[in-house]
Amino acid sequence: MEDHELIAMFCARHEAAIAETDAKYGQALRRIAAELLGSREDAEETVSDVLLTAWNAVPAEQPVSLFGYLAAVTRHLSMKRLDARNAQRRGGGQRPAVLDELAECVAAPDSVEQEINKKLLWETVNRFLAQQPEAARNIFLLRYTLAMPVKDIAARMQTGVSAVKLSLYRTRKKLKEYLKKEEWL
Repeated sequence: MEDHELIAMFCARHEAAIAETDAKYGQALRRIAAELLGSREDAEETVSDVLLTAWNAVPAEQPVSLFGYLAAVTRHLSMKRLDARNAQRRGGGQRPAVLDELAECVAAPDSVEQEINKKLLWETVNRFLAQQPEAARNIFLLRYTLAMPVKDIAARMQTGVSAVKLSLYRTRKKLKEYLKKEEWL
């Protein structure tokens, strides 16, 4: 089933949209959540929450890329679950290192103003990515959208690990300069 058909089903409030979406994207969403959470059970619960979120939000949102939207929600809910789990532990914990790599480019949302500007920031990042060569853009998205390990990206892109690391470094550096130019930093 195509994305536009799934979105139409969500908009028409057909309950089959949830099952069809799970059949099409569930495995990939569970993989994203499991990589971030390190637990199959937590990943399963997170994907259930993602599908419920989609049920409630898609009619108003009308996402261009259903998988992109679902992957973003999966990352967000996984991070919330991870933060909640780490908050329960004495001494807290840390988010996966993949997000730390972007810390030098994008400040953490510590203030209300930053939360309000979050959407504008991501639009700026998307404009930046649209200007990048396809290979660099894909490597960046695989790393920071799907939280894919560098060695897996190298295998998928049929290149070496060092080439992936170099591409990520250069793209982050360009992003930092772009964000400075756009007055985000």
